[in-house]
Amino acid sequence: MQNPESAMTNLLNNLNTVLVMVDEQLNIVYANHAGEALFETGTKQLYGHPLYDFFMPGTIKRARLRAALRRGEDFTENEIRLSFKDNRFVLADLTVTNLQTDDGPRLLFEVRKIDQQRRISRETQQNAQHYAARELIRGLAHEIKNPLGGIRGAAQLLEKELDNHDHKEFTQMIIEQSDRLRSLVDRLLGPNSLPRQQWSNVHQALEKVRSLMRVDSDTPITIIRDYDPSIPDIHIDQDMIQQAVLNIVRNSVQALIEAHTPEPAIRLVTRVERQMTIQGKRYALVAKIRIVDNGPGIPADIRDTLFYPMVSSKKNGSGLGLSIAQTLINHHGGRIDVDSHPGHTEFILYLPIDRKESLHE
Repeated sequence: MQNPESAMTNLLNNLNTVLVMVDEQLNIVYANHAGEALFETGTKQLYGHPLYDFFMPGTIKRARLRAALRRGEDFTENEIRLSFKDNRFVLADLTVTNLQTDDGPRLLFEVRKIDQQRRISRETQQNAQHYAARELIRGLAHEIKNPLGGIRGAAQLLEKELDNHDHKEFTQMIIEQSDRLRSLVDRLLGPNSLPRQQWSNVHQALEKVRSLMRVDSDTPITIIRDYDPSIPDIHIDQDMIQQAVLNIVRNSVQALIEAHTPEPAIRLVTRVERQMTIQGKRYALVAKIRIVDNGPGIPADIRDTLFYPMVSSKKNGSGLGLSIAQTLINHHGGRIDVDSHPGHTEFILYLPIDRKESLHE
């Protein structure tokens, strides 16, 4: 039989609400799993450390917390922007409650992330749009491929009847352009093959992308790695994940180059997210890959249609890279989020971490 203390700990750790407790010196003494996910670190890096070590100055007023401890008052702040020192921010409702414990006064922080509900709504809308766009493209592809095949076949037959070499150049042009259009349609449809998944370290795919970009770009762009080595192996198709990340990184590189960004840099960050819902399914652990650049940001007029095929802000962009990346991540039951403003664009890839034994049950 489970003891009451253990049962309470399990209950708190399964809550979506962030719970963080600090002592009189405002040092962290407790955080549930949602709290660890908020700070993107573990208990060893949290417990005993000052709360303000993690936030940008002015995020939570120190004087107000001191007054709350001194007077024993609780307070609530709605839609507060929690700005972290690693350049993240979270929009949330915050409740601070005074507690009297055997170890002295404590402040309990309850954080309810507002953007989480917005993200779920956006994910549902994004998936619906992506599905509708793919169905539309499938229909168009069928209508385009059939006459293209006829045009190509007719050009080949005509070429056999021609003796004039100059005229054969025209039929070759028809054949080549027909093949080019067929290739474009295939790219619009994106990858149709199912992932060939195996247990892999996600950092292997990221390192391959980093190596490719070091030789792929004429412009020196700093790529910074910030990996969490504790992320376990994930059941993924390495090639698909590599392609998805590569498409996003190439977009970032193009944006940095076109904007002539001073000291251009891309950060590859990995962390573990706990208790997360993706595509309507709840996961205890999720691998979180952040691709962050210091470029100009995504234009506001294309943010809502960013993952549509043929949508691009680049001068010579095809608009297929992000659409394909989303399809590849969807094949893994994951999702992609975007956060962008001038000087900061961040694509966040979420990949479920399944237990090996659960896949064989």
